[in-house]
Amino acid sequence: MTTNLIPNLRAAPSYSRRRVHITHRRSLNSTREESTVSASSSSLTKLGLRLNRSLGSQFMASSSSDIQSTFSSSSFSSFPLVELEDESDFEKLVSSDGYIIICGFGSLLSERSARSTFPELKNFRVGRLKGFRRVFAHVAPIFFERGIAKPDTKEISSLSVEPCEGEMLIVTVFEVQKSEIPAFIKREIEFRFSAVSPETLDGKPFTNPAVLCARYSDEEFFNVRCKGSKEMFYQLYGRHGIDKIWRDDTLPCRAYLRHCVLAAKNLGDVAYNNFLDHTYLGDRKTTIREYLATTGSGIMEEEPPESLKTRYGG
Repeated sequence: MTTNLIPNLRAAPSYSRRRVHITHRRSLNSTREESTVSASSSSLTKLGLRLNRSLGSQFMASSSSDIQSTFSSSSFSSFPLVELEDESDFEKLVSSDGYIIICGFGSLLSERSARSTFPELKNFRVGRLKGFRRVFAHVAPIFFERGIAKPDTKEISSLSVEPCEGEMLIVTVFEVQKSEIPAFIKREIEFRFSAVSPETLDGKPFTNPAVLCARYSDEEFFNVRCKGSKEMFYQLYGRHGIDKIWRDDTLPCRAYLRHCVLAAKNLGDVAYNNFLDHTYLGDRKTTIREYLATTGSGIMEEEPPESLKTRYGG
């Protein structure tokens, strides 16, 4: 395990707090400020969702209906990012009919890819998400397992998203059954699970919040998800020669980038142009449109391996 771990989630915007009944308390042993939001009682169980640690605060609402009301509010765009820490947090976003909303931004822009992962999904549609940008800064072990990673050229990155004030992404939104939550958490273990409020393309908020896989940090992944176990980290990453997950010096995996671009194109011009112009390399300056016109030229003409043509076909 490397000791040269990158800092916690970077580039998080400075959100302002929504005006609600809030009680502040400060520990004598910590500078972390906690906020408790008072809300009306409900027959549902209490909801306690921890805010993104980089914001150093905590959010607790009394019920699923309260948190859904918070997210659908027009003022949510200025409210802190809410982190889902365990399965119980996910369950409080489940609708009355037993479904939870997932927000797709990379390979899940493809309905075919989404259905290969979630065969029973429903209501696959396009939406938009404010306050986030896509960045190729996530080393994905699946690319090594499938033989499409190119470590010699550092073309090993998958996509993640991170908070960025003023940005807006075209995403896909769909619903999966509650029973799929444990497998989803296990499959996306290296991400920060966040509850977000996507909108329709004409700006109407969805009724319920959605789950988004956002950028995590190496420190948190090792200490929280791996519980400090070097053996667990090795089984997940180290055996592929990966000692750092979140890196800013890598380039997109070629087959994966092509797949994402084709998937966005299949959603229409708005999604296609948004992907090209609001998705960045690890430097957070070079857009994918610029990359494909320069260093990455030729990627869109490359066919994936025969065994992966369907999986990475857009």
